Amino acid sequence: MLFAAIWARIGEAVSDEVYLKGRYRLIFGKKLDLNNPKGFNEKINWLKIFNRNPQYPHLVDKYEVKDYVRPIIGEEKVIPTYGVWDSFDDIDFEALPNQFVLKSTNGGGGTGVTICKNKTLFKRADAKAKLKKSMHFNWRYEREWVYRDVKPRIIAEKYMFNEDGTDLVDWKIFCFNGEPKVLFYASDRYTKGEPLKFDWYDMDLNHLPIHSKGIPNANKEIAMFPEWEEMKETARKLSQGFPHVRVDLYLINHKVYFGELTFFHDGGVVALEPEEWEYKLGSWLELPEKIVEK
Repeated sequence: MLFAAIWARIGEAVSDEVYLKGRYRLIFGKKLDLNNPKGFNEKINWLKIFNRNPQYPHLVDKYEVKDYVRPIIGEEKVIPTYGVWDSFDDIDFEALPNQFVLKSTNGGGGTGVTICKNKTLFKRADAKAKLKKSMHFNWRYEREWVYRDVKPRIIAEKYMFNEDGTDLVDWKIFCFNGEPKVLFYASDRYTKGEPLKFDWYDMDLNHLPIHSKGIPNANKEIAMFPEWEEMKETARKLSQGFPHVRVDLYLINHKVYFGELTFFHDGGVVALEPEEWEYKLGSWLELPEKIVEK
């Protein structure tokens, strides 16, 4: 961990290509082949260097992306936003309802999310510290350049919950050239005493023998459900025009909602096991023409 932190610090003085080649070798123990990449993570790193689509920063901004997805999938699939602020101290808590969710516009996953279920009991100091840390997300560590140009802000959204009391789940659908191919499903993220688990499924919800290195499977079987076709079609619509994007959706009280778009799953640094799946997913990712910054 210390060595990685030192390397990240040293890496600030070198190009993205030099940095990512070194980081890839440290993690995977082999050369990052940018001339003829074949593995999934290898191609994700290629995309970070050579696919500088100027549209991407707007699409990973949790506030701005909503304007992009509304005309594509409809207002009803977009979680309502109460407001957006440049800093935590600017938030007008009096204008917010009793329950809400705060998110940093540039943070990833649960690192930039705080949930308020009762405004009178909400620990603002803890929320401020968490969101402030997320707003200072160091994109340089994995060279995820798309977050570099996202203005760090805080949005308040409607608090969404399942009426049956179950936790919300991210349905993360991997799309390649506009076609949904794999579902990535996380479970036990908030279950006390249980490790986080990742499972992978095909588009017929058959469990796939894939492991994210270091994370166990739950081997959970998911029964086919009526909204699955709608979720796939939503992901298909949102992934058009991109060589690869992960479309994150929610299923809340039998309704589909948009979560976020992710272009570099796990930063391209978490190996898929067994290795054959690195190449299987890699074969689906057709690299586009290079788009480099001027």
